[in-house]
Amino acid sequence: MKEKLDSIMKNALSQIEDSKELDKLNDIRVAFLGKKGELTSVLKSMKEVAPEDRPKVGQLVNEARKQIEERLEEKKTAFAKALREEKMKAEVIDVTLPGNKPELGHRHPNTIALEEVEKIFVGLGYEVVSGPEVEYDYYNFEALNIPANHPAKDEQDTFYINDKILLRTQTSSVQVHEMEKGKLPIRMIAPGRVFRSDEVDATHSPSFHQIEGLVIDKNVTFADLKGTLAEFAKQLFGEDTKVKFRPHHFPFTEPSAEMDVTCCKCGGKCCRFCKGEGWIEILGCGMVHPHVLEMSNIDPDEYVGFAFGVGLERIALLKYEIDDMRLLYENDKRFLEQF
Repeated sequence: MKEKLDSIMKNALSQIEDSKELDKLNDIRVAFLGKKGELTSVLKSMKEVAPEDRPKVGQLVNEARKQIEERLEEKKTAFAKALREEKMKAEVIDVTLPGNKPELGHRHPNTIALEEVEKIFVGLGYEVVSGPEVEYDYYNFEALNIPANHPAKDEQDTFYINDKILLRTQTSSVQVHEMEKGKLPIRMIAPGRVFRSDEVDATHSPSFHQIEGLVIDKNVTFADLKGTLAEFAKQLFGEDTKVKFRPHHFPFTEPSAEMDVTCCKCGGKCCRFCKGEGWIEILGCGMVHPHVLEMSNIDPDEYVGFAFGVGLERIALLKYEIDDMRLLYENDKRFLEQF
């Protein structure tokens, strides 16, 4: 029996030594130590051994198993080490080579301008409010004192989904939603995307962005409107910026005005950018029409307010001296990487 065990162990150790890959070691383990392995077969034949010799034979089998297992583990460790070293050689990193610099994105000029405007008005105590882009005709027109025969309601200017639903042409509709809530006073701006049936050119687009502002409170005057917008212009374009107001007409405000600012490029001295006038029109504004307040169940004898609206793209064009609005939407990396 001892000779048989010595032969099995010698054969196993020889095969382990000659193995060249990890899978071969697993085959050797199964062949000698598995359920049907040679050492296991010796244990199963113990009943043929004399009772007094069984402890000694069992000890020899265990010693043989131990040596085979130890040699298998040593060989397995050697294989793993060799594999790791080979892998490390193949994956050598030359630390002197220049790294792969990730390509970083840039904020869009519209985003930069919007964040700056929001920061200014939040600093003045305003709240930023959003609303739906698909809107009812009532909120987009009727509640803002725009009659049914107004040119703005023509299908040539407005994208209608059906008779009562459309793509909003202004974010003033958000102001109506806020007024209907009845939580007074109101100090808010409503930035968002609007839609109009315009041809695409250097100054027009069928989809663009507006920022509408609204203040509703007691004892609000036109002087408050002028002071607020003058401060806004100074913070946006610089402390030396001057403003002037020209009479205008909007259905939802009375009196109404348009506000001009001194040219941010020449400082009002006249240049190509301001077409030699020294002033650039930037927004429309006025005192909220009493009928607009009444339609939102606000007493015009107790509350008054002012509203204003400015195109976000117009701010970006003026602030960054961009002469073509289409550049904002073409996703030209050469243009966007400048911001």
